[in-house]
Amino acid sequence: MVEYRIDRRSGVATYLQIVQQTRQALRLGLLEPGDKLPTAREVVEATAINPNTVLKAYRELEREGLVEARRGLGTFVRRTLGGAPADSPLRGELAEWAARARQAGLERDDVAALFTAVLDDQFGEPQAQGQDQRQQQQQQQPQAPQGDPA
Repeated sequence: MVEYRIDRRSGVATYLQIVQQTRQALRLGLLEPGDKLPTAREVVEATAINPNTVLKAYRELEREGLVEARRGLGTFVRRTLGGAPADSPLRGELAEWAARARQAGLERDDVAALFTAVLDDQFGEPQAQGQDQRQQQQQQQPQAPQGDPA
C-alpha cells in the first residue's frame, strides 16, 4: 500500500501531492490494478490533512481513469502507468549517480535541478515553455498598488 508524504513547504497543493505520488507509485509498479488505496481516514490519520483534500485527489485520479471508487469498499486501482518498475537496473544506476552527486557536495535541490535539465534536454520541455510564457505575460501586466485601500 502507498504511504503519502505531504510537504507543506513545497508550494504544491496537497491534493496534487497525493495525485503525483499515486501516479509515481503506478509508474514504478508499486500499485497494480486491483490494489486498494488507503482510505481517506487512513490518509488523514497519517498526514493530518483535511479528508476533503484526500477525496479531491481520489476524484482527480478517478477522472483520469486510474482508480475507481466502489461504494462501501474503498478506492481501487484500475490501470497502471507502468514502464519503469521499482527494481529496474536503471534505478540502481540512478541511485549510484545520486550518491556520487551527494559525495561531490551537491544538495538535493542542486541534484534535482541538474536532473531536470537533463530530462528537458532528452525529452523536451513543452510544459515548462508554456509556464514560462504565462509567467512573462503576467509580469508584463500592470500590477495594482499594494497597501491599505482605506
